Amino acid sequence: MSQGIEFNRLMLDMRSMQMDAMAQSKSVAPAPELGQSSFADMLGQAINKVSDTQQASSQLANAFEIGKSGVDLTDVMVASQKASVSFQALTQVRNKLVQAYQDIMQMPV
Repeated sequence: MSQGIEFNRLMLDMRSMQMDAMAQSKSVAPAPELGQSSFADMLGQAINKVSDTQQASSQLANAFEIGKSGVDLTDVMVASQKASVSFQALTQVRNKLVQAYQDIMQMPV
């Protein structure tokens, strides 16, 4: 039952991030004004969130390895998979950015 709850929490987190990204992309202006975040800010926040997820996963795994009470193997595995999926998604975003940059640089002026 714990896995089902964790999966639902992961799905809700992903939907929340998707809704935030969609809301921010609709409100993006050509020049960021005070209070609005730029693409670089959003990317930095995403990188920090992936880093936090990986650190939390590592801490949970270490707690399980030393036998800390209250740490379940399923929680460790779910946290590990969450960190893995978030890193893979960030890697795909990076790949798309690099490809877009290369396409722009190859355009004739």
